[in-house]
Amino acid sequence: MPDGLTHRSPTSARLTIEPSQPLVDTPLDIRLTGCGPAEDVVVHCRTVDQYGQRWQATAGFRTGEDGGLSLAEATPTTGPYDEPDPMGLVWSMEAVGKPDKSLRDRRPLPPSSLEVTAETGDGRPLATATVDRLRLPPDVQRIPVRSNGLVGTLFWPQEGGPYPGVLLIGGAEGGLHELDAALLAARGYAVLALAYFGMRGVPAGLVNIPLEYFATAISFLRDRRRVRGDRIGVVGGSRGGEAALLLAATYPDITAAVSLVGCGVITQGISPKQHLLDILSDQVPAWTYRGKPLPFLPNRIPAELTDQVAAKEPVELGLAFSPSLTDLDALAAAAIPVERIRGAVLAITAGDDLMWPCTELSELALHRLTAAGHSAAHVHFPDAGHLIAGPPYGPTTEIVTAGPGVKFRTGGSAKANAAARVGAWHALIEFFDEHLRS
Repeated sequence: MPDGLTHRSPTSARLTIEPSQPLVDTPLDIRLTGCGPAEDVVVHCRTVDQYGQRWQATAGFRTGEDGGLSLAEATPTTGPYDEPDPMGLVWSMEAVGKPDKSLRDRRPLPPSSLEVTAETGDGRPLATATVDRLRLPPDVQRIPVRSNGLVGTLFWPQEGGPYPGVLLIGGAEGGLHELDAALLAARGYAVLALAYFGMRGVPAGLVNIPLEYFATAISFLRDRRRVRGDRIGVVGGSRGGEAALLLAATYPDITAAVSLVGCGVITQGISPKQHLLDILSDQVPAWTYRGKPLPFLPNRIPAELTDQVAAKEPVELGLAFSPSLTDLDALAAAAIPVERIRGAVLAITAGDDLMWPCTELSELALHRLTAAGHSAAHVHFPDAGHLIAGPPYGPTTEIVTAGPGVKFRTGGSAKANAAARVGAWHALIEFFDEHLRS
């Protein structure tokens, strides 16, 4: 009997999904057996996320001479992707309708139930299988943190230790990134997902955030008996990637820093206003240190961006950053002093990032590191857009996302972003394994 979850249909066909209790960042082995040779079949993949949003993808396939089908090996004959991919029907799922509030699951990190069904080309049912993909690994402990002024959640393996510590911070969306932290903890880390703006208990906007707040979080991690105080890493995506480099440059005992679609200069703050052009025009500092605001690269609003807003088109936010790339004096004034970093550095960038030019902005830091004799790693995904931070194997079809009074074009494609998420996640884990476990 296979380990995966199966359901037998009235025919001899059978669907299996393995492993039977995967984490959401684990690829699945989805197989259909018991059909006729070279038979046309249609496979549907469905899920409902924790916010009550339904997702679905459908693709056609042709079984082999043995009457079987493996999604890892079969080329779709119809559908949203065109190459064999074990998780193609997962990342290609699209939102169906609006979220249903009655389906919301308010538990912390609830499992994600995935249903796969197969039918004949003319619509007759063949088989169904479901599997619960785990967001909270069963051997990981979740501990809310609301002390010393911190707003976060700590995750670590329930047994053993001490483990290397990781501070995990999000980007311009604010709030907490608990899923990333929980899955990273399953790899043998003590991870503090930290909110620094955008939710209760922290400022509403990314304005005048003291770096000392993050220093308090690092001290909190170090003080845990199950944390290795001499092995502390920091990882952030987007504005969190900027913060990761800034923290490593300010606190040289950080062992490893990962900037994911981040930035090598300090950029303008994000005030809690309701409309994009008001936010971009409000030239406020994002960070302070020792009570003083840090210099920043101000946004510049070109006519193309204002025209997009006026036309109610999806906005390319990167237009507000690109003009400054030619202002060498402004870049120098806002540069993160990465040459002070003593630990290892990894920059992960995307070549079609339309939210900001993360490759060019990150390379500013990489060039300074190289000039200072510091070797830094750089992983680049040329066809991917901004939304490649976080664990892989979820839907990547939402290329246009909601913003303050607008929608944003984020770049890339569903296929390129899905592949980049896998590559970025593996690169992050391998980097921390190399530099935090020694």
